[in-house]
Amino acid sequence: MPGFLSTVSLEPNALESARLRMLSKGKSYIDLTEANPTKCGYLFPQEILSAAATHYLSQRSYKPDPRGLIEARRTIKTYYSKRTPSLEINEEQIFITASTSEAYHLIFSLLCDSGDNLLAPDPCYPLFDTFALESEIELKSYRLIEEKNWQIEYDTLCTKKDARTRGMLLISPHNPTGAVITERSETLAQLTLPLISDEVFAEFTHHTPSAPPLGALYPDTPVFHLNGISKMFALPDLKLGWIALNDPAYKIFGKRLEILNDAYLSASSLTQSMLPVIFEKGLSFTQTMISRVTANVRQAQALLDKSGLFDIKPPAAGTFIYPRLKIELDDELLALNLLEAGVLIHPGYFYGTSDGTHIMISCLPPNEILTDGIKVILHYLKQV
Repeated sequence: MPGFLSTVSLEPNALESARLRMLSKGKSYIDLTEANPTKCGYLFPQEILSAAATHYLSQRSYKPDPRGLIEARRTIKTYYSKRTPSLEINEEQIFITASTSEAYHLIFSLLCDSGDNLLAPDPCYPLFDTFALESEIELKSYRLIEEKNWQIEYDTLCTKKDARTRGMLLISPHNPTGAVITERSETLAQLTLPLISDEVFAEFTHHTPSAPPLGALYPDTPVFHLNGISKMFALPDLKLGWIALNDPAYKIFGKRLEILNDAYLSASSLTQSMLPVIFEKGLSFTQTMISRVTANVRQAQALLDKSGLFDIKPPAAGTFIYPRLKIELDDELLALNLLEAGVLIHPGYFYGTSDGTHIMISCLPPNEILTDGIKVILHYLKQV
């Protein structure tokens, strides 16, 4: 049978199978993989959403724009002008989508033909493999150096590019390591590749002053900035993302991206109309959320450091920690045994990490749940 994923097994992996068996037996566990903010107590204020929706609902009218509603794009333009460093773009350089995932689909279609490739970090969020399969392209890995706080191994980048390389994925802040790109690299600039900058965790900085928009670091290189309200405002259910192009990207790709986005028009007019009020009145909620996550990150680091069992590179930003065990264990077996002990984590191999034993812990859950989960992890490991 031809088509998407027609030749691979769709059965759950060993960890998911074990989790489902636990649930079927009525057993519970502490979930330290949760990435959905609405399941961790982060609920955007209802009164702001109601106020934001009132004007549109009182004057409903569908006026589609291939770039998105102008009021929403002006809000996003202002957001970039206030970033550190500032990125000056105009409304025409912003394309609103229903999600960052849709933005990836559009950009992969824009840049690549079947059989082309993009450079992607190792480790990397596994969803990108699905995007690549859907687009019939290859992801070629470039290394992030753990010993240097997961910074890019720039010295070998030129060996990764070939005649069919069409761009480079840069996740900053990175998922799951929390690494942030803060400086320009001439080696990267000389690749002359379009840069796809995933910055959905840009607000969640812990050990760095800011996560710069890469278009400000690479003003002469085409840069696509991908972001949205899912993480920034804990509003994954309202489904709104965007692609912001710097000047070189817009000059080369703007007209074709407009045609692509016009073919879908996926973003809700209601959510787009709400965006100015969400930004105007919702940033205090975002700051409260960031403070809680930062406190959780530091608490998790302190507990793991004190145990002496882990080597931790403090995440500069993001909502995860990605520590490495000082002893070598089988990733999958460790995750299965920890689940049996009562806590769910993601093993490093989920992200393509093959060097050492890593675990991914989400720092979104409430502090007491996070602390209890880490205590279960440490209790188990001390018995190994």
